[in-house]
Amino acid sequence: MAKRRLRTGPTAVLPAKPDPAKLLRIVQLADPGARKEGDDIVATDVRVCAPVEAAGELTGGELEKAWAVRVAAEGPLPLDFFDRYLAEGLAFRLKGLAVCRGEVSDPADEAEGGPAVILPVRPTPEELAPFLEQEDEEFTFTAGDIKAVLVPQKGGPPAAAELLPFATELTAIELRGGEPEKLGALALELSEALNGLAVDRWRFRIDAAEDLVPPSE
Repeated sequence: MAKRRLRTGPTAVLPAKPDPAKLLRIVQLADPGARKEGDDIVATDVRVCAPVEAAGELTGGELEKAWAVRVAAEGPLPLDFFDRYLAEGLAFRLKGLAVCRGEVSDPADEAEGGPAVILPVRPTPEELAPFLEQEDEEFTFTAGDIKAVLVPQKGGPPAAAELLPFATELTAIELRGGEPEKLGALALELSEALNGLAVDRWRFRIDAAEDLVPPSE
């Protein structure tokens, strides 16, 4: 999709007004502590503003009818691009577009990135052996056409807050390649075996492999 320069912050632009309860449930996949505050939703360091009807110019004419859900920082800028990831993750799940840093994009079209498994402790090669084969590099593994890399996590995404009482530094197994559902199935298998949390590339919790596929309805 062609990118267009727009003057706005991280925003999910949706083709229909989202149900408030559904919107809250989706935000809680990224931050289980998210809560309603009036018509808005307050999450870690951000406020998800109530949907407002928007002009078609917001997406450069990509959406004829549009509802904008802006993600505003509360205080200092959110860590680890949480505001941007939240807007893009909402757009993905609600069949919309994301407007971030003046550009319009369709998260469903983005090929970069993949799911990850957030773990409270770094796994050993022996623990990963039933699922992944270690490569020459210490932190790189494979499973068929899937590549896995161990990455230290500074702090941690809000979705993984439940893991933090048991760890001072989290570790992520980043998965790339293969089909989305294959990646999702492996992420869920690893999270179950290693007591971790499977998340998508925007750090929203996933409960099924199909969560990595754009919704059809």
